[in-house]
Amino acid sequence: MISAGDFRNGVTFEEDGNVLQVIEFQHVKPGKGAAFVRTKTKNVITGAVTEKSYNPTAKFPTAYIERKELEYSYNDGDMYYFMDQETYDMTPVAASDLPENFKFVKENMVCRLLSYKGKVFGVEPPNFVDLVVTKTDPGFAGNTATNTLKPATVETGAEVKVPLFINEGEKIQIDTRTGEYLGRSKE
Repeated sequence: MISAGDFRNGVTFEEDGNVLQVIEFQHVKPGKGAAFVRTKTKNVITGAVTEKSYNPTAKFPTAYIERKELEYSYNDGDMYYFMDQETYDMTPVAASDLPENFKFVKENMVCRLLSYKGKVFGVEPPNFVDLVVTKTDPGFAGNTATNTLKPATVETGAEVKVPLFINEGEKIQIDTRTGEYLGRSKE
C-alpha cells in the first residue's frame, strides 16, 4: 500500500480497477483548509492522462509493472510474436497493443514488453536502431552544404527524412522515439 502523501514521479498504483502512473505531483498546503496532493496520472493500459487531487492520507495498492526483454520473432496477421531468449516461450501481442514507433523494429530485435498481472499492454522498441535504406532518390554532387532532407524508405517499410547525400543500400541509425535520422551506422 502507498499513501498519496508518498507519491513521486513514476510511482504506479491501483485505483478503481485502473493502473495509474504518477506523471506530476504537487503537495499543496493552503492557508485555510486541509492539505492535499494534486496529481497528473496516466492510465498505463489505455494511455489516458487525468488530473486529480487526493487526501495525503488516502491509501492505494501498489501496482507492479513487469518489464521483460523479449526478442521479436515474426507476425502472423494481426498477432506479433515475441520469444523469451531463456525459455524460448512465445508471447503473442495484438497489433492494437503495439506503439506507432514499432514500425522501425525488424525480426530478431530485442524489445521490452510491459505487462500487469500477466496481461501485456505495451511494447517498448529499442531507442536506437540501425536499418538499411531500401528506396530513396539519388543524391547529387554538391548538395551537402545545406541541411535539406528527402524521404527514404528503410528495410522495415517505415519512411524517414534523411539528408540528400544518403543513398540506397546505406545503413543509417534512427531514434525510434522521434523517428529522426541520427547519422550513418557505425557497423
